[in-house]
Amino acid sequence: MNLVLFGPPGAGKGTQSQFIIKRFNLVHVSTGDLLRVAMKNKTSLGLEAKKFVDVGNLVPDSIMLSLIKEVIKNNKGKGLLLDGFPRNVPQAMELDQLFQAEKTPLDKAVFLEVDREILKARLIGRRVCATCGSAYQTEMKRPRVEGICDLDGGKLEHRKDDQPEVIDNRLEVYEKNTAPLKDYYKDMKKFVVVDGVGEPEVISGLIADAVLGKSRDLRGKE
Repeated sequence: MNLVLFGPPGAGKGTQSQFIIKRFNLVHVSTGDLLRVAMKNKTSLGLEAKKFVDVGNLVPDSIMLSLIKEVIKNNKGKGLLLDGFPRNVPQAMELDQLFQAEKTPLDKAVFLEVDREILKARLIGRRVCATCGSAYQTEMKRPRVEGICDLDGGKLEHRKDDQPEVIDNRLEVYEKNTAPLKDYYKDMKKFVVVDGVGEPEVISGLIADAVLGKSRDLRGKE
């Protein structure tokens, strides 16, 4: 099984990805993680991507596709969960071609829907471990020790792209470039939508039902 999880910045893709990979025994492919590693290691792709990330713009398709292509080619045996890719229709079309070349089709595209004001509050309050990338939230998921990651003791930082002046641009970029993916995957009959507001465990259950083909609306009603 191959899945795509998408939604606006702050929708909870990282949190729900952890549930999905365990529930369906998938390999987690986070483009955000791939980019952060590339930028941290100052690779040529990483340095180029950083110019776009720091101002809240999407990383060009050529960079993303280079990263994703290697992952798909090198993965054998397990299905994939792509978190943060594709981000536009051209990327989705390229992804379909990559999967077809490996004879492993995409099964579902899961979209997390969250109100814009909730997204902004989540992003402003988000803190990320500088060492392992684990995310916390000043209101919903606080660390045991303020400013310190529970997992490895790393320092928690407020990412540049979570600053208020950048968030609005990120959300506008998402609406312009990524939201059209809904229609793309609807036409392919692979699109499902889940309400991304609520207890993580409840949202996880809705995602499982959606992936398995159980019909529910955004609030989990039959």
